[in-house]
Amino acid sequence: MRRKLISLIGIGLLFYNSNAATIKVGKTEVCKTIRSAIAKAANNDTIMVLSGIYKENNLVIDKPLTLIGIEYPIIDGENKYENISIKADNVTIDGFKVCNSGISSITDFAGIKIYNRHNAVIVNNIIEDCFFGIYAQFGINCIIKNNKLTAHQVQEQRSGNGIHCWKSDSMQIVGNTISGHRDGIYFEFVTNSIIWRNNSFKNIRYGLHFMFSNSDTYAANIFENNGAGVAVMFSNHVKMFHNYFKENWGDGSYGILLKEISDSYIDGNDFEKNTIGIFVEGASRIEMYNNSFKNNGWGLKIQASCMDITMKHNNFIGNTFDVGTNGSLVLNNFDYNYWDKYDGYDLNRDKVGDIPYRPVSMYSMIIEKYPPAMMLFRSLITSLMDKSEKVVPSLTPENLKDNHPLMKPKQL
Repeated sequence: MRRKLISLIGIGLLFYNSNAATIKVGKTEVCKTIRSAIAKAANNDTIMVLSGIYKENNLVIDKPLTLIGIEYPIIDGENKYENISIKADNVTIDGFKVCNSGISSITDFAGIKIYNRHNAVIVNNIIEDCFFGIYAQFGINCIIKNNKLTAHQVQEQRSGNGIHCWKSDSMQIVGNTISGHRDGIYFEFVTNSIIWRNNSFKNIRYGLHFMFSNSDTYAANIFENNGAGVAVMFSNHVKMFHNYFKENWGDGSYGILLKEISDSYIDGNDFEKNTIGIFVEGASRIEMYNNSFKNNGWGLKIQASCMDITMKHNNFIGNTFDVGTNGSLVLNNFDYNYWDKYDGYDLNRDKVGDIPYRPVSMYSMIIEKYPPAMMLFRSLITSLMDKSEKVVPSLTPENLKDNHPLMKPKQL
């Protein structure tokens, strides 16, 4: 009986798919416009759009369809309209060049916008000079993959986000290249989603921005030369694995800002040439393992408002300051990290230093309270202050120390 039922389902699916038609759009085709092809199409049909420029004053897709562009046909919003609005489930947009959406401080125009829908697939598109690039509003189980999104605005007010997800769930943001937007990728109230293998660079504000988004993962992404790196705020259960944060320089810039987050993991990431590798404020129960902090201004800034932060098996190499903090209360654990400034010894040759290492220098504590003191950097007086502080600690936090510093960098 079960085998017969499976056979009947297979026959039904075959019959169902055989009814789907393919409609071509182009100058020499019956359908000259994409809009007319959408009106003519039945559910689950495929529309193949030939190369050309299509100015159609906002295409609304209100039925399950697959739109495939041949040689990147251009959908031009003429700087007035939203280009494509998806208002049905099971819609695929593949292989288009979408450009010149309208700009509005009231209406969030986008190159492609998903309105309260499931199973949208947006792949292999070029999005240029759109206010928002791809916007998902109440999107569920949508795939945004292998798109190139570029904008050229200078002011935040004139630019939306490259990929913007709001009140969405089970989203897959994979293999996209995003530059020139306000935020490269923005998540607000987004859950159970993954951001994987994206390259987000030269965005005005953040390469990636989380707000109130829980149980998400971002992995194997590159965040380079953004205004302020990545911000994860007011969220929990966020996993951050094997990302690369590079050259996010500037006043108040960092590789990652962690603000009011909890129960999260930062593992296997590279922080190189950032003003601050990681800035942590009001965070709790964060595990940071196997990360590399190299040639940053500060490797890590951890405020006194943090607790239960575990730093283990990380490498700190070539940073101006390894760790900075703003108070003496320390409720966090630093153990088994490598510090290139450690000048202790290992008499028993177990590859672990015999005396603890205190990564917070007296000079960094002074700079935290009096930033103009940075003018004295590399002066004799600062060296003497730091050496005397190591002998008789007075300003640096007593409990902020690595009791088991590694003698050699950990292979990450």
